[in-house]
Amino acid sequence: MKHITILAFSALVLASCGQKEKTNDTVITANTESKDLALNLDPNAGIINNANSPHVAFKSIDMGDCQWTEGFWADKFKIAETKMVPYMRSLLTGDTGHALNNFKIAAGLKDGEHKGMHWHDGDFYKFMEATMYVYAQNKDEALLKEIDSYIDIIGKAQEKDGYLQTQIQLNEDRSRYENRKFHEMYNSGHLLTSACIHYRITGQTNFLDIAVKHADLLYSLFMTDDERYGRFGFNQTQIMGLVELYRTTKDKRYLELAEKFINNRGAYKVAETPETKGYPIGDMVQERTPLRKSDEAVGHAVLALYYYAGAADVYAETGEQALIDALDKLWMNVALKKMYVTGAVGQTHYGASTNRDKIEEGFIDEYMMPNMTAYNETCANVCNSMFSYRMLGVHGESKYADIMETVLYNSALSGINLEGDRYYYANPLRVIHGSRDYDKMNTEFPTRQAYLDCFCCPPNLVRTIAKVSGWAYSKSKNGIAVNLYGGNTLKTTLTDGSKIELKQETAYPWNGDVKITMQECKNTPFDMLVRIPDWAEGTKVFVNGKEAEVSVKAGEFTTINREWKKDDVIRIAMPLDINFVEGHERIEEVRNQVAIKRGPLVYCVESADLPKDTSILDVFIKGDASQLKSEYRPDFLGGVSAITGNVLLRKDAAKTDKMYHKVNKPQWEKYNTTFVPYYAWSNRNNEKESEMTVFLPVVWE
Repeated sequence: MKHITILAFSALVLASCGQKEKTNDTVITANTESKDLALNLDPNAGIINNANSPHVAFKSIDMGDCQWTEGFWADKFKIAETKMVPYMRSLLTGDTGHALNNFKIAAGLKDGEHKGMHWHDGDFYKFMEATMYVYAQNKDEALLKEIDSYIDIIGKAQEKDGYLQTQIQLNEDRSRYENRKFHEMYNSGHLLTSACIHYRITGQTNFLDIAVKHADLLYSLFMTDDERYGRFGFNQTQIMGLVELYRTTKDKRYLELAEKFINNRGAYKVAETPETKGYPIGDMVQERTPLRKSDEAVGHAVLALYYYAGAADVYAETGEQALIDALDKLWMNVALKKMYVTGAVGQTHYGASTNRDKIEEGFIDEYMMPNMTAYNETCANVCNSMFSYRMLGVHGESKYADIMETVLYNSALSGINLEGDRYYYANPLRVIHGSRDYDKMNTEFPTRQAYLDCFCCPPNLVRTIAKVSGWAYSKSKNGIAVNLYGGNTLKTTLTDGSKIELKQETAYPWNGDVKITMQECKNTPFDMLVRIPDWAEGTKVFVNGKEAEVSVKAGEFTTINREWKKDDVIRIAMPLDINFVEGHERIEEVRNQVAIKRGPLVYCVESADLPKDTSILDVFIKGDASQLKSEYRPDFLGGVSAITGNVLLRKDAAKTDKMYHKVNKPQWEKYNTTFVPYYAWSNRNNEKESEMTVFLPVVWE
């Protein structure tokens, strides 16, 4: 049993949200007597600790139970450990990112002013979380000391009643919770989540003390039906954070507050008030329709998917049928009508919802999927995988892991370069020279950037890469589910407390063979669930060299129940054919075009692999995938399976400013080119702008 000391808040009276130091308004008073709060939780619980959640089919493994050993994700984790996290540290703890400086100034340890976006505190919490995931794997005590030093500064920056928002504290002309555009709830959510993760990995309560103190303040303010506060929680990371804090402390108030934020959406008239000025209202922030009545993903894609992920966490605890019914519809709407082949979401930078509300960085109409102007914010793509991971836990169905995998191998990793120190915010599927005026854009760039002023995406992606080992397996009712493939070892316990150890060996995704060896297990029958990806038709599963007499279907988990023994071997043989993929007939942008896919990877062609001065728009592909060949190249783009084959270069394309012009029979030139994984594009040409396309017009034979 763990004990922590926190500030206990009682008889908190709300009159206004202005800070007493900055305004004449009365704020809240707090009883600052301390008390002990008993925590009844194993500090080694999972990334999403649903171990005790009553309404899930799959439960998370504990942090550090799965360790990458070789192959794709082991390589990516090593880059995260040795380059991504250290480089991000140099940005956020220095004068470029300035995030730690903001905390130091708020703590009285440094002179200066707030710099960065309103949500910069949250970016730093995500960086801390990423660092903790690395520590969970390598146990480098220097990382723990580093995090403790940050926590000490953050604790000094926190005000006595628990308030902690440097973008407000360091601006004398701002008051607490005066306008939701300042993203106080977003920062709060990442604070709570990061603190829970820190506790679970270390068993220390220094960061959790800060989070509990802050959450108690939130409870005192936002457990209200006052519209003044009811419309505040628009960037919904606080729902996930509150549920994690509930799971960590067993304090039901935090779950109640998380549910309150869900109930508030759609409960108030959509009209501009002093609290909403400066940021779009309505569908942009998912406040026009109550969640339980929603069947379409609308508005800002990151806001929406954080919201849905948080609601899935709440369902895992409450089991409310109306909640999961709505989430099922929303997931289907995203996955089947608003998602790119790369798993990316958020079709446009600026647009309108189907209710004609202004939206930014988000969802528009179904099947409206532009390629060149696709926004596909890295955060939104990561959030798509976060939502699917939670739905995997709730339902235990393979289709959710399929989406996780698609995102991870494609539209997530495309947000960072191979070296781990350059970032994309937007992830389009086609890039053409001169087609966009980047001087008029604030987040889109022709090449990856060393630093993004809006820094939400880089730490979100890096923390995901650092923690993905925790997504690789789940605990089923009577066994283990294999969600993701990669060389690793697993040492964990089943839900009955019995020990299990596995070793997975594979060159996936470059090779479709996976070998899983049982190294320790109980002596009574249990289930091994292996995911057969939806693209992997024709997969065969073997146990100890003999084909397993079980159902093996693409898009489902194959369940093998038996009395397992040490050295038993499961082998999954997935055919990695090269396939053409075409879009739904209603996606006008890709009519008569195809993308190339091999296994979970989407491929593209870029100008580096075409003759000089060839426009990407002049590249066509012959309608015969059998002429394409795959070869693993260990020294190319960090080690990838490249695809080679013939394309047709159109030589008669008119170069004209006319909107429309007549055309004669095209003139073709055959050219043998290389297709590279989408995530690896824009890593050559000395970081000069490269043309690229995922979808190519097809000439059918």
